[in-house]
Amino acid sequence: MTGGFFAAGGRSDIAVARQAAGANPEIAKVLVDPKFPDAFPFGEQEMQRYDESSDFLFYSQPRFVQHIDDDAIGALTKYYAEVFPESGREDTALLDVCSSWISHYPKDYKAGRISGLGMNEEELGRNPILSDYAVRDLNEDPTLPYEDNTFDVVTNAVSVDYLTKPLEMMKEVNRVLKPGGLAVMSFSNRCFPTKAVSIWTATGDLDHIWIVGAYFHFAGGFEPPAAQDISPKPGKTDPMYVVYARKKA
Repeated sequence: MTGGFFAAGGRSDIAVARQAAGANPEIAKVLVDPKFPDAFPFGEQEMQRYDESSDFLFYSQPRFVQHIDDDAIGALTKYYAEVFPESGREDTALLDVCSSWISHYPKDYKAGRISGLGMNEEELGRNPILSDYAVRDLNEDPTLPYEDNTFDVVTNAVSVDYLTKPLEMMKEVNRVLKPGGLAVMSFSNRCFPTKAVSIWTATGDLDHIWIVGAYFHFAGGFEPPAAQDISPKPGKTDPMYVVYARKKA
């Protein structure tokens, strides 16, 4: 895939946090002129996984573990702190999709509503920042159980690689965002390989940026997506990337 879909350039956009020292400039370039094709390029084959058993079985046991290292978590939390609406506003609502027992939000961040949607109720119940949560397998039912125009921000941390119906889910993200609201998909190079979709496990970091950008683009209703390398210590810790876009006003 690399080379066929990518183009060079430079971009600044909404929701850009301060760039980490040593960040890979090629990450941001991927979505400058991505040359998306006319139709969504991924079908059933690209969305297949090595383990096609029920995700509810896979996630039935709670996993109170961190899926990225402390430095990568810190980098994501710092990014959130820089792009989230001001803390303490009762009229602010956030949604963490594919949530767990931690959301990596700033520790003291306050909002009128912080919702979580994930696969394991015990994990969600342990997440101290959530004001409410729901359990749903988005690969079985990619709808989000929320009203239109509800959230100022929707996040998804290190889970976009597991989505087998990404367009449907991203359309739902757009629906539940307020006009101008921000969607942030973050990921590293770590995953459960048997549960990640084949197009993800067969490609590398730059390709992943393009793939997630394509999810935004073909879902419709978003401003052009952009990407940023927020890796805290490139080459020494888990890398951390974000692809983000705002809902069209």
